[in-house]
Formats: sequence, structure tokens, C-alpha cells
Amino acid sequence: MTPRPDELPLLQIGFGRPGEAVNGAGGGCGDACGCGGDDDFGLDPLECGLDPDLARLLADAGLDPVQVEDIAHMAIEEDLDQGVDVTTVATIPEDAVATADFTAREAGTVAGLRIAEAVLSVVCTEEFEVERHAEDGDRVTAGQKLLSVRTRVRDLLTAERSALNLLCHLSGIATATRAWADALQGTSARVRDTRKTTPGLRALEKYAVRCGGGVNHRMSLSDAALIKDNHVVAAGGVARAFRAVREEFPDVPIEVEVDRLDQIEPVLAEGADLILLDNFTPEETAEAVALVAGRAKLESSGRLTLENAPEYAATGVDYLAVGSLTHSSPVLDIGLDLRDEEHGAGGAGERA
Repeated sequence: MTPRPDELPLLQIGFGRPGEAVNGAGGGCGDACGCGGDDDFGLDPLECGLDPDLARLLADAGLDPVQVEDIAHMAIEEDLDQGVDVTTVATIPEDAVATADFTAREAGTVAGLRIAEAVLSVVCTEEFEVERHAEDGDRVTAGQKLLSVRTRVRDLLTAERSALNLLCHLSGIATATRAWADALQGTSARVRDTRKTTPGLRALEKYAVRCGGGVNHRMSLSDAALIKDNHVVAAGGVARAFRAVREEFPDVPIEVEVDRLDQIEPVLAEGADLILLDNFTPEETAEAVALVAGRAKLESSGRLTLENAPEYAATGVDYLAVGSLTHSSPVLDIGLDLRDEEHGAGGAGERA
């Protein structure tokens, strides 16, 4: 009988199966995945790994559990480099168990808590218990407890930095996005991201934008067409570029970048779904909104700051495109602290 994924033993990262060389571990969930999944268990490669309940929570959030697992493995494998956490192994007894708390050290919006759990799940050699005090998208305050985990101390400390790297980074994006969303309150405009993302982390970073109250632009080059200046030059004109895309991909939404007001009417005549106003002033943006009169969606890009965001939004533009959300947001400071067991470790939480 084929075992379920939750019946399989978790492999200690940096080690293969008994009798298997470390470098022989295959990528059952993808080349970066350290689960070593192959035909030994007769499993579909997509079924290895995370606790089913955690996988469902990730899927409900619009994330691919397999991709999250791959990222978790990649982060841990990079940290261990096929070895062990020498400091932790040398200083912590193998059977030591403790509770640790992920705690916000500054105010912000949190994102990536379940992803931190995924990192723990690929490291922990035994079951671990979690107590969830906050959810992604929550505004948190300095000193607020976000997630408590009880398991082997060695596993906690080995997973600590990788889990925090992802959690702090994603929470930083969510926090920055929340500031923009707050600035746009009372208007119909929405802040949204771009494809200026960290390679391999796009899905997570765009998820963090959603946690912060923003919306996503296209996830990939195949989702929609965005005709920019270089496409126009290469195709011999904006109209020619637009028609080429429409002919080749008739069902794909098309967005066209313009940098002058006189370019808008020809683009509308071609049937653009969305027009990107590149480096328009607020006054020019207001003129563009009046000219388009609802015939297409409008997106502002360039010149945008938190300070002038309300002015742009007041023009009636639909979106403000902010690449800095994903490429420049500072991390949110979150720490992992072991509890002093002599003063109580708290109640047992949910098993993962």
C-alpha cells in the first residue's frame, strides 16, 4: 500500500536516506527540493513533503505548497551546505526540547507565517507543536507574539535563520504595501506590484503584497501583454506592436505604455485593455483620466511617492504601480526567542 505523505519520515536536511550518498538525493519536488523524493515510495512527486493541513492552508492562501516546500528546502540546504549546524550540534543536547516564540520587534504587517512553518517542517526530525497568535495580513505591534513552536532545540536553532529570512522579508513587503494602501484610502485607486521581484520568490513576494492590501499585476510574461517602449521600437510603432500581439494571442489582455497624452487616443482606437501612464504628472494624469473616460483602465508608473500618492489617486486613475514594494522594502524586524522553561512553556498548541 502506498504511504501517505504524512506517514513518511522527514529527512534531516543534509543527509540522504540510509545507505544513500548525500549528493545522490534527487529532486522529487523539483531540482531544488531536498526531500529526495523518488520512486522508492511509489509517490507522485507532487505529493511529498509538508503536513497536509499546512499544505491546505498554503493553498487556501493562493500559494503552491510544493513550491513553498522547494523554497524551504533550498533555504535550509544553502545554510547547511550538505553538513550540519556545527554550533548547535556541539552545544545543544540531542534530546533537548523547548518552546520558542516568533515575536515582532517593531510594528508592521505580517506575512509568511505559514512559510516559516514550512521551513520548520523540513528541518524538524520529530513532530512539532505550533500555537498561532497572528495571521498573515494582521497589523502587529512591537513585542507581539506571532507564532510559538515547541520541538527539539537543535531543529529550532537550525531552522531559525532561514525561517526568519523569509518571514522578515515578506513582512517587510506587506508592511510597505500597507502604507501605500492606507495612503489610498477613500479613493478608488489600488496599489499594485510589478515583476521586479527576487528570482525564485515571485509568488511569495506577490503574496506578501496581497497581505498588505495591494493587488498583483501579471505574475509572468505569459499572463498578459505589456507593450513598452522597446517593443514599440522593435515592432515599428505602437499600433503595429498592438496588432501583432492581438493577432498572435487574441485572448490575452493587452496593456500599452504611453509617455505622452497624444499617444492615448490611438492606443484606445486599437482596443487596449489598460494604459500605463509613464512618468505623467498628477495634472497630466487627470487629463488622461478625462480623455479615456472609462474606455480603458489606467495605471500610473514613475514619479510616485507615498507623499504624492493621494494626489495621483484623486485623479481617478485605477492603479499605482510601485516596483519598490518587492525590490526595495526593508525587512520587518522579527525575532525567535527560546522560552525560559522554568517559568512555564505555555500550553500545547496545534501539531504540525
